[in-house]
Amino acid sequence: MFNPFKFLKQSVAPDVLGVDIGTTSIKAVEVVAGERGPRLANYAYLASKNSVSRANTVLQASSLKLFEDDAANLLKELMKKMKPNTDRAIASIPNFLTFSTVLTFPEMSDSELNKSMAYQAKQYIPMPISEVVLEWVKIGETENENGAKEQQILLISVPREETAKYQNIFKKAGLSLGALEIEAFSLARCLVGEDKSMTLIVDIGSRATAFVIVEGGKLRFMGHTDFAGASITQALVSALNINPVRAEELKRERGVAGTGPNYELSTIMIPFLDVIIEEAKRVVRSYETQFVLAPKIERVMLSGGGANLPGIEKHFARQFELPIVKAAPFLRFEYSPIIEPVVGELNPMLSVAMGLALREIS
Repeated sequence: MFNPFKFLKQSVAPDVLGVDIGTTSIKAVEVVAGERGPRLANYAYLASKNSVSRANTVLQASSLKLFEDDAANLLKELMKKMKPNTDRAIASIPNFLTFSTVLTFPEMSDSELNKSMAYQAKQYIPMPISEVVLEWVKIGETENENGAKEQQILLISVPREETAKYQNIFKKAGLSLGALEIEAFSLARCLVGEDKSMTLIVDIGSRATAFVIVEGGKLRFMGHTDFAGASITQALVSALNINPVRAEELKRERGVAGTGPNYELSTIMIPFLDVIIEEAKRVVRSYETQFVLAPKIERVMLSGGGANLPGIEKHFARQFELPIVKAAPFLRFEYSPIIEPVVGELNPMLSVAMGLALREIS
């Protein structure tokens, strides 16, 4: 039977597809075993038609809806152009399709924890337990007021309806879906790996932004907001009375540099970018409140298509007063020198897809 949640049960494959179905686009990478590690053999990116000019043209939204037929057709079209040598795929589930909470338990065996988790989940999951897929991960340890050790568990649930849709999408596209993985795990694996630095990943997509706190490649905390790249584009549309396509072009060309002829555009976009930053800070505060003894955040890493906004790194640095770096998953892969000129732009866009593939090929 297909197990939709196999992000903790990794296997090794000679060739695999990592597929990231975003809100307005699909990104896919084909990865094989290289001479010194995983090698990127192929990649493809395809946006939903009219996804910029029509705000309601999306593949999925944070209202827990995945538009099955649209996503399946787009994925099928992407595979025709990509022509991969394998049909085995690993797909990501966006953070906003999940519900997560941190629970504290006394020290106990895994079997005892499983029993306790089944009972506790009913009190926290905002849906009937029969309608969700549950998974949990140990993310820390603490001591109670009596000095007894306790373990902190990240409980995660995804509606079964959504996992079923993913299975149908890949079946319609002629692909074999090997597993589903929450994108936070893919980002943690690919962008941080074994690095011990406490890292806040800010993954800015088109319609949602994910926040992932990682230490040594292990997920510690996560959150999300509906403010994202499309929010900034819409701000330009409203302020300048221009069409969304032109607004998207201006955003990508000018960014938030904030000087010279770009100053006016920056003043329009920055307030919406600041909302994303404030949401990121809120996630950090929530983490620090629940994990009082945990190390402080040491750096912020920007990922997703929104990370390519010119000037975004400097603006984040002014707001956070922490080192700001852009996602660079290509550092973990071998790849053809032919694509070197576009690696800088592809790095944040393909982070999730490359992380999915990396779990299968090391």
